[in-house]
Amino acid sequence: MSTLWLQRHAPVVAEAGLCYGATDLEAHADATLAAAQRIAPLLPTGIVLLSSPLRRCVALANAIVALRPDLQLRHDARLAEMNFGAWEGRPWSAIPREDFEAWTADFADSPAGSHGESVRVFMQRVAAVHDEWQAAKGDALWVTHAGVLRAVSLLQRGVRCVETAADWPAGDMPFGGWLTFGDTPGA
Repeated sequence: MSTLWLQRHAPVVAEAGLCYGATDLEAHADATLAAAQRIAPLLPTGIVLLSSPLRRCVALANAIVALRPDLQLRHDARLAEMNFGAWEGRPWSAIPREDFEAWTADFADSPAGSHGESVRVFMQRVAAVHDEWQAAKGDALWVTHAGVLRAVSLLQRGVRCVETAADWPAGDMPFGGWLTFGDTPGA
């Protein structure tokens, strides 16, 4: 059985409460190194290492490779966080309630922040790389973002897109933390 490891980047260097999806922010270096040190010794030999191209993920992936020089790193833009359009770089609290409600009213197909990605487009992007992992039948580590982790949790249950915001996975995904999934949906 193949295992997919999904690790979230370390905390970003930004104010709390900021909408930063596709914004290319750096992560705190000390937390990045600590996250790499926790996961690197657990990874199997020969695991495929993919990273979002955003700096907060690249820094973590590079730190893992420094600890595990046997691993080969590839960047994959499909692992980037969702693009929140005009909301990028703004505090979530500053986004007009009516704008947010308009997005969640047509959650699957309305572009976030008026010109960002829709959930459907985001899910299709993540599903493409997830499908490739399943077909390859090998272990992989993706250094990525909370939105991608949530999307994969849906894909593992056979859900290709959610129609309502209430169906989007909630819950905390700690910075630097990881999840693992088997290659069979529902595993």
